[in-house]
Amino acid sequence: MISITAILKSKTENIEQVKSMLNHLVTETRKEASCIRYDLHNTENVFIIWEEWKDQSGFETHNNQPYLLDFIAKSETLVAGPIQVYKTTQIL
Repeated sequence: MISITAILKSKTENIEQVKSMLNHLVTETRKEASCIRYDLHNTENVFIIWEEWKDQSGFETHNNQPYLLDFIAKSETLVAGPIQVYKTTQIL
């Protein structure tokens, strides 16, 4: 299983637009066969996506989906910095 945590910080004036775009991304991603979990959390203008994938190939397929690439391209001017993506291993 592949675990990913992605963190992005919206510019304050773009919170609702980023949230809407992320809602679409979550809806589409959850349809992918390899997706185990794709949950969206937020606090103020910080959004966190907690992802779990069946395998590396499914995760790579996700990374090439048009809706993800579209989100990345369109969000560049709406966020306060680069999206941080962490591939993690469960300890406990």
